[in-house]
Amino acid sequence: MIRFLHTRIRVQDLDSSSSFYQKLGYTEKERRTSPEGNQLAFLELPGNDVFLELTWSEGYKTTCPEDLMHTALGVPDIIAYCDQLEKAGIEIWPSAWREKFSSGGRKMAFVTDPDGYEVEILER
Repeated sequence: MIRFLHTRIRVQDLDSSSSFYQKLGYTEKERRTSPEGNQLAFLELPGNDVFLELTWSEGYKTTCPEDLMHTALGVPDIIAYCDQLEKAGIEIWPSAWREKFSSGGRKMAFVTDPDGYEVEILER
């Protein structure tokens, strides 16, 4: 069986990006330098097999066009999770997410990392 293992994203500041993802619940498991000189940070979510690889390279300009790609997280209680993120200083959008959640329907929100990558949050 073929398995999906990880996703790599380029970042402008490895420490800032790692800190952001740790606020989302990731744990940084390892940092190392690749043979090509890239600085790598490997992050995982507890209980998941797939990991996120953050990559910084000197002289590489990171640009993420709006809506190019996103990752998605499933959480058991989206209101509690989004409250926790707001307390950590992370902006949730859409801005009126609490009101939208109270009207029923699918509960979905987004956050944007320091490089412009979107993270979708779904209640599962």
